[in-house]
Amino acid sequence: MSKAKVISVNVGQPRQVLWKGTRVSTSIFKSAVAGSVAAKTLNLSGDRQADLAVHGGPYKAIYGYPSEHYPYWRNELPHADLPWGAFGENLTTEGLLEDQLHIGDQLHIGTALVMVTQPRMPCYKLTIRFDRDDMIKRFIDSHTSGFYFSVLEEGELAAGSLIEVVHRDPAGVSVADITRLYYNHGRGESGLLQQAIQLEALPASWRDYLRERAV
Repeated sequence: MSKAKVISVNVGQPRQVLWKGTRVSTSIFKSAVAGSVAAKTLNLSGDRQADLAVHGGPYKAIYGYPSEHYPYWRNELPHADLPWGAFGENLTTEGLLEDQLHIGDQLHIGTALVMVTQPRMPCYKLTIRFDRDDMIKRFIDSHTSGFYFSVLEEGELAAGSLIEVVHRDPAGVSVADITRLYYNHGRGESGLLQQAIQLEALPASWRDYLRERAV
């Protein structure tokens, strides 16, 4: 894995938006911030999730999305405004990709210690952010899930902070593997499915879902 770093730190507060005639609270609109930001157990300082039923919590404290995917989206959505943070990510990264990061890997980002926990599954908030009804399908088809981190040791991070992998999970199940198992329902990959079910770093809800697929 090449040297990695944070390109942008992005935070946002819940806001009310009108979507298809209904008022919806969302925190998908993020803005880049300068200077050091505290990485805490549940989120970054200055960031707050709107719907805690599906967002946030210790397994989704920080959402990272690779800057390497932005050229793809600029080609797919040539008229869209795509600043860093456009996909609701807290950290726009360089040098980390879904097929290289393993569930359970531990990374130092700035002075914080974080752990990779799961891929991002797109919800209708992406549709709101881009004002496109096809955005969920586009995101799935892009194979660019990004990754969630839990915070093992709180610390400070900033744009430009180096990212160092300090522990590789021995199972070697990547973020991309989990995404593929989810969308393919584990078909033809029983060995990988059994490995994923045993991952302590993967949230229980994920393991339960995959366990059902293994029956």
